Amino acid sequence: MKRILSQCSKELSQFRRDRLTLALAFLLPVATLFIFGFAIRLEAKNIPLVIQDYDRSQLSQRYTQKLFATNQFVFVPWSVDTSVEVALDRSIAKAGVIIPPNFSRHITAGKVGDVQILVDGTDSNNARVIKNSIKATTNDFLQAEGLTPTDSSVTTRSRLWFNPGRQESLYIVPGVYAVVLWIFPSLLAAIAMVREKERQTILQVYASSMSSTELILGKGFAYLIISLGIAILVMGLGAIVFGLRFAGDPTPLLVATPIYLWASVMFGLMLGTRTNNQNAAVQGVSLVGFLTSLLLSGFIYPLSNIPFPLSLLPNIIPARYFIEITRDAYVRGTGWVGVWFAEIAILAIGMFFFNVARRVLSRMQLSD
Repeated sequence: MKRILSQCSKELSQFRRDRLTLALAFLLPVATLFIFGFAIRLEAKNIPLVIQDYDRSQLSQRYTQKLFATNQFVFVPWSVDTSVEVALDRSIAKAGVIIPPNFSRHITAGKVGDVQILVDGTDSNNARVIKNSIKATTNDFLQAEGLTPTDSSVTTRSRLWFNPGRQESLYIVPGVYAVVLWIFPSLLAAIAMVREKERQTILQVYASSMSSTELILGKGFAYLIISLGIAILVMGLGAIVFGLRFAGDPTPLLVATPIYLWASVMFGLMLGTRTNNQNAAVQGVSLVGFLTSLLLSGFIYPLSNIPFPLSLLPNIIPARYFIEITRDAYVRGTGWVGVWFAEIAILAIGMFFFNVARRVLSRMQLSD
């Protein structure tokens, strides 16, 4: 135990003296939090919309006002004599609404009032959002104007749970925590291990009586302490800037965070034992760690959308489980009942990384 603590103290001293590593550890995570937290938006807003109202009645004007009252569309001035297709072809608008001349007359007479909707389908996801938004707004307009049947025996009333205000930061920022706290601790640990090889100081360890387990634990505890500082900084700024508050019992997140950071550090040390220079270590963390935590963790895309057999990979990605814990802590608030398995999964994967790093390092000691 004394040798582990000595190794830990040595790593912390080296870390404090390296200003570049200090910047990497604390400035880049904050920058990543702000970039992801403010830049990623899953809900389409400020969609440019062209209106061609050939009816020019009070009813058609109220319908037009209803569309823009959603604050999802932005009015684009457009001549009635120019085709809406031209606006879509020139990317001036993403959608167009054409109201025919007899719109209000047909509705007043009890007939069907046709409205043509043209949507730019280049981005299929946004096209679906635009179509559904206009459809929902039209239904709301018909209800407000008393143009829907009132004798319906079935009435649908929807209610949003957990996030009724549809605040996107409640979904995005907890996911950013998982990505940031996976990338940077593992990157720092990998660079620290590879640096020992590049400077040949690891030969002193091989010549000493320190075992591979003691070396891994010493470095791991040092970068776990540093990673806890990163976690406190990032989560504190997330609470201040984005207004995140715990939705329920915070103890699952408080317990899972050091376990997750330990798994991240062990992942970095495992890569560090298998690479011989810092460039290879950085590329390994970027390709294996960053891409999987960003694309295969449920951070942006639902895991159910990932096709087989690629859908099997998220089961061994710790970020996937930590995102479940963070979003439960800040959004759902179910507590231990909903996330206990995720805690065990992160611990098991972290122990696997530790065991691999220890075995690789022990073989290197024997070979040298």
